Amino acid sequence: MLKTENLTKMYGGFTALDELSLEIERGKLHGFVGPNGAGKTTTMRILSALLPATRGQAWVDGVNVRQNPKRIRRLVGYMPDFFGVYDGLKVYEYLDFYGSCYGIPYKERVKTASQLLELVTLSDKREAYVDTLSRGMKQRLCLARSLIHDPALIILDEPASGMDPRARLEMKGILRSLKDLNKTVLVSSHILPELSEMCDSLSIIDHGALIFSGDMDELARRMRSESRLRVTVSGEKDEAIRLMKETAGLTRLEMDGAGVLSADYDGDAAVLLRRLVDGGVAVCDFHRPPVNLETVFMEVTRDDA
Repeated sequence: MLKTENLTKMYGGFTALDELSLEIERGKLHGFVGPNGAGKTTTMRILSALLPATRGQAWVDGVNVRQNPKRIRRLVGYMPDFFGVYDGLKVYEYLDFYGSCYGIPYKERVKTASQLLELVTLSDKREAYVDTLSRGMKQRLCLARSLIHDPALIILDEPASGMDPRARLEMKGILRSLKDLNKTVLVSSHILPELSEMCDSLSIIDHGALIFSGDMDELARRMRSESRLRVTVSGEKDEAIRLMKETAGLTRLEMDGAGVLSADYDGDAAVLLRRLVDGGVAVCDFHRPPVNLETVFMEVTRDDA
């Protein structure tokens, strides 16, 4: 559904986006994460045909973004991080206005607007004026606006920004509904645990360059591999240290102030545990602490300067 090859954006001597190449399958919900200034919004604007790339190519549903921007704007629904609403318009009038901009016949856009208001749980606010809505409601209305022309690809730039916990939960539910409708969704966010819960795949970008891109199973494997094994033993620890050092695949063995041993180990944890028990070591605790998405994010985007 979405593909980019060596997508690059430069502003003078500054490279905002550096040779970005990624693919997103149809019907997938793909997370796009990175620190501020990483190039996420630049990428989304290029994909929405709102900003020209310096070089490289991008396709949405087989349509070249650079060569056919008008077609792209029919294929893509874009919700920016900062969006405007018109004072003096009611909620249904707001959606009707945007539906008319796309040339949607009146009867069809009335029906579509009602369906979208139900999707974003704003049916009861149909007659309310847009400027009276809360921030969370305005964001959900802006999402409905981006869906009015039934796009194949939905691009959401920080859709939960500034929302309270309840509003974020409602937005998560809406995004899952879009996935159930077989929509392809590219969503950027700094709420990393929520992305890991609802996305099929994820890309991490830093300084304009792609650091990681893959499905959530691949990310989970990476998270597990970056989690250090922690072992707590009672009594004398020298034997445990000796046995662990002699175990193939175990490196960087350390002991913290509480006497807990930790090590990088890429082998079968059950084999190491059996080795310790057979060696007479009294093992009190043996586990690999879970690594959350923030830990991986901080690790892969850290500044080495």
